[in-house]
Amino acid sequence: MSNNKLTTRLPNQNIIDTAREQYENTQRSKLPSIVIDLPSKGLIYPEDSILREGKVEMRYMTAYDEDIITNASYLQNGILFDKLIDAVLLTPIKSKDIAPLDRDMLIVYSRILAYGPEYPISITDPKTKTVLDRIVDLSKLDQKPFDLVPDKNGEFDYTVNDDITLKFAYNSKIQENATISQMLKQLIRQVGTTRNDSDIEHFIRYEFLASDAKQFRTFYIKNAPGINYEYEFEGEDGGTFKSRFQIGSDIFWF
Repeated sequence: MSNNKLTTRLPNQNIIDTAREQYENTQRSKLPSIVIDLPSKGLIYPEDSILREGKVEMRYMTAYDEDIITNASYLQNGILFDKLIDAVLLTPIKSKDIAPLDRDMLIVYSRILAYGPEYPISITDPKTKTVLDRIVDLSKLDQKPFDLVPDKNGEFDYTVNDDITLKFAYNSKIQENATISQMLKQLIRQVGTTRNDSDIEHFIRYEFLASDAKQFRTFYIKNAPGINYEYEFEGEDGGTFKSRFQIGSDIFWF
């Protein structure tokens, strides 16, 4: 094959790919959609991010999207939710750019729009210690209040002992099984006036006392935006009790 024929085929393939993408986008835009308010209100993202608006638009799932949630490889590699969110988002953003605490809300709404709000779970009655089968109405889950004031980068201030000011972020993706120091390195973006990674690591290793670090983690968790997973359940004796529950990869199985 001559080089001329090869260079001709490449642009033609680009045209085909572009046309296919435009067709798919047009078809998706015809599907019903909904605008979702993010738990973070968009405050955890930089001012120049489209996510700073605090809302995204997503479409309803189709039968074709069910191929994603039944893909064993996606599930095994822990990318099932990312693949699904990328497929249903109409706002021009990728799942990897969305903080996990906001992404959870999109997953919940995807489930509600696709199969309804009733989510069966097993929960332990605190009185009888019996494991009960109960139904959670996902549409009744509340968002946690979030009132921290960000800077233009979507970062927040925390002062250690009225001395050192840290800047930290809520849009960090913490690696599973991360150690405490690894988690802190992912959360803290600035110590005093430096944003140098080596300086931040030095602070965590040699200056950030364990008691102060624990107070910071408590503050971080207490003030984090997200879904409130505490729910009221009917007990075995007919009374009620409140308990937290977790949403797993089985949220789309019923």
